[in-house]
Amino acid sequence: MSTDNAGTKALFERTRVSRNDAFVFVMKLAVALVISCLGGLLALTGGWFGTPIGVLLLAAMYTHMVELQHQCLHHSAFRRSSLHRPVGFLLGLPLLSAYSHYRVQHLQHHKYLGTPDDSEFFGFDTRAPLTWGALLRGTLSPARLFQVGVDVLTSCRGTWTYTMGQIADRARRQVITEYRLFALCVVGAAALSVGGYGHAVLMLWALPLLLSIPIHFLLELPEHVLCDNESTDVLRNTRTISGSWFSQWFTNGNNFHVEHHASMVVPINRLQERHPVAKEYAMHTEDSYVTFYAKIMREANHNHRQRRAPATAVKIDADA
Repeated sequence: MSTDNAGTKALFERTRVSRNDAFVFVMKLAVALVISCLGGLLALTGGWFGTPIGVLLLAAMYTHMVELQHQCLHHSAFRRSSLHRPVGFLLGLPLLSAYSHYRVQHLQHHKYLGTPDDSEFFGFDTRAPLTWGALLRGTLSPARLFQVGVDVLTSCRGTWTYTMGQIADRARRQVITEYRLFALCVVGAAALSVGGYGHAVLMLWALPLLLSIPIHFLLELPEHVLCDNESTDVLRNTRTISGSWFSQWFTNGNNFHVEHHASMVVPINRLQERHPVAKEYAMHTEDSYVTFYAKIMREANHNHRQRRAPATAVKIDADA
């Protein structure tokens, strides 16, 4: 499992963004925009049957856009680095995912993965025992939205601080600017609601935003859970999933997570080329998301039985 193994060398090779890579990303943006427009149309005009489908479609696409934003964080979407922040900001806007804040914390996640300093932006404690309660809290918890509200308020006051380590002054100013723009969007949505467009705000943003919480949690869960979180070896602390063409598209290649952590600057569309190597040498691999979630349910059931067993034993002893 060592990263020094000659057979794994291809996993760690760096690759620059080519014209074709940038074109592929632009096409992904175009597809996301078209499907989002379709979802918005259904949400507003679909009636009792089409409206829920439209809202769910928007929630799914807003989540997909955060996965596209993730590629911008690594400056692996465009050949011009200056494009990544404005495009990344717009991609994260529907789910209030601040590009500059996400970037600082996510790059820290890459640097400190497998150490106590690791902390992902959409946090879930992968070191804690996996239980049904933890899964339910992670799936339904509005904690991230509450934290965004705190970040918006402190940014508007000019008192926002980064609590997870060091941050450059320029990056801090960028984070504050983005959260202030979020505040303007929220105020604008409130004004539209007061002005008689509340139904549109609800269908096009508020409901999809709430529905995105469980979707995004389930999308991010496979990355490192049930892996060796005490190891700094990417072949041990990260999972790769082969997946279908749909899951590869919807997650924007996030299923190839070992490959991504091995060389985070490689354009996402190039990761599949490295998957056979990861599949051979990585400790945690799955053929599909179905097999992964089946493993998660087995682990949660196992931990549930383990927690109940001592209580049962004590009851039997007491009866005796």
